[in-house]
Amino acid sequence: PCCVFMNFLNCEYTIDIIFAQTWYDSRLKFNSSMKVLMLNSNMVGKIGFQTLSSGTQENLMLIGSRLQSLLRIWSDGRVLYTLRLTINAECYLQLHNFPMDEHSCPLEFSSYAYPRNEIEYKWKKTSVEVADPKYWRLYQFAFVGLRNTTEISHTLSGDYIIMTIFFDLSRRMGYFTIQTYIPCILTVVLSWVSFWINKDAVPARTSLGITTVLTMTTLSTIARKSLPKVSYVTAMDLFVSVCFIFVFAALMEYGTLHYFTIGHHPGKHKVAVHPRSTLIAINNINHLQQRDENYGYECLEGKDCTSFFCCFEDCRTGSWREGRIHIRVAKIDSYSRIFFPTAFALFNLVYWIGYLYL
Repeated sequence: PCCVFMNFLNCEYTIDIIFAQTWYDSRLKFNSSMKVLMLNSNMVGKIGFQTLSSGTQENLMLIGSRLQSLLRIWSDGRVLYTLRLTINAECYLQLHNFPMDEHSCPLEFSSYAYPRNEIEYKWKKTSVEVADPKYWRLYQFAFVGLRNTTEISHTLSGDYIIMTIFFDLSRRMGYFTIQTYIPCILTVVLSWVSFWINKDAVPARTSLGITTVLTMTTLSTIARKSLPKVSYVTAMDLFVSVCFIFVFAALMEYGTLHYFTIGHHPGKHKVAVHPRSTLIAINNINHLQQRDENYGYECLEGKDCTSFFCCFEDCRTGSWREGRIHIRVAKIDSYSRIFFPTAFALFNLVYWIGYLYL
């Protein structure tokens, strides 16, 4: 039986176990009124462990520190030898699904010097006894269960029996949800506020976009510090990266809008055209056509607008419209109000279903 108290941190864990072994040795039978002979740990070495199970003692004594042992001998030759061990072990983690990862950490017991024909280990019970889980000090993991197996290792020096206990653990997501996922989602939603701000409010929209980008950069750095340095992409890396792309795209959306509506015509100004008003020639333009967007100039013939998608407002009408798809730049904000939330919702749907249920 193993009493387990585990303190799991990163790739290492500390475990306290009570490793009990029992066997029969006819040479230790005795006739006495005492049915059980209780011996202290000092008698273990004096008995000579080649009589009991030579090699087992030296192997287990090297496993951990703070060693405690118990020895009992029954009159029929049955021997009970118990060790209390504190073991510092490693568990190699695969963090592709971090922080929704699950792990099975093995702990192996075997004789190093004595092959199967000299010492044969068997589990007394099919399962391993575990201490009350409420005493487990698992800060990031939830204990799912454990299982034990027996295998035979074939080597040049002989066949050795290896007994293995697997601790099945599942990571708790509460900390990462509060510290990373919720702030990232809120930052992405905050970046959408710029779509409802007037496009002429350059300082407001620019400062909002830059602030959200810097916030996502900080959150990405903090999230990366919460797990060991690995060379592959984890589930959290994917989520933070996509959130950063959404925030950066919202900032670029306003840059595109500003360039094609205002910044593209630095030398020209809007002229309000009212019905039945008299137009005066300005900048050698003799004729000024009233425009839907209140621009006081028209698309000049010969203007270079070779793109299939014509994004300039001054090319919206006339011969430049033929054979091209016109993009209403002034309506980009209206399109973004629908596209960004919809795309982010679809990403979250695929992300959470894929990592939690598939």
